[in-house]
Amino acid sequence: MSPLSRRAPALSALAVLLLTGCAGNSADKAGSADPVATTAVRTPGASSPPSARAARPLARSVPVGLRIPAIGVDTRVMRLGLAADGGVQVPPVEEHDRAGWYEHSPTPGQTGPSVILAHVTVGQYGDGVFRHLDRLRRGDRITARLENGTTAEFAVTDVRTVDKAAFPTQEVYGNVDRPELRLITCGGPRTGDGYRDNVIVFAALSAGSGAASSSAGER
Repeated sequence: MSPLSRRAPALSALAVLLLTGCAGNSADKAGSADPVATTAVRTPGASSPPSARAARPLARSVPVGLRIPAIGVDTRVMRLGLAADGGVQVPPVEEHDRAGWYEHSPTPGQTGPSVILAHVTVGQYGDGVFRHLDRLRRGDRITARLENGTTAEFAVTDVRTVDKAAFPTQEVYGNVDRPELRLITCGGPRTGDGYRDNVIVFAALSAGSGAASSSAGER
């Protein structure tokens, strides 16, 4: 059973709240969702994952760092829980912002969809850590550094831009029978102080994950 299975109903209700607070300006106000048709942007051939040997799930270990070489990301990862209003927390708006792992999802490498999110912009500080997330393509590599000193290596299988009003909850949070990763930020056109869409990256664990990290214990 996926570690997410007991939490799926709650996550379904929370999904539409995820990253509505992408910092569009210095006040970091939430953008309103524009109720228009969903726009899905898929990378070529993204309907099937890259061919690779099946990867064995990893032991539970909290992520402390994230590297995405194709878009120049090398960031620390913080834990995110639930906000007072019941929505998913987002990382703070600050200079040199970090990504955040949603702690009620599996850790990277466990069976199920592990969820990491970050801002596309951080108000007066400019670009957020996931500013170029929509540039990723099928097969690009993502490395999560774990608290136990190992790494979880993923390959991108799909990249989508979707209207927040039609967030694909089941595809993002639904149970899967292998270790997968979801990276989420805001995107698309600006609407007032925020963004209309979400950018979602889907990735699958690669064989050979679990090697020792050169930066174990990062915070």
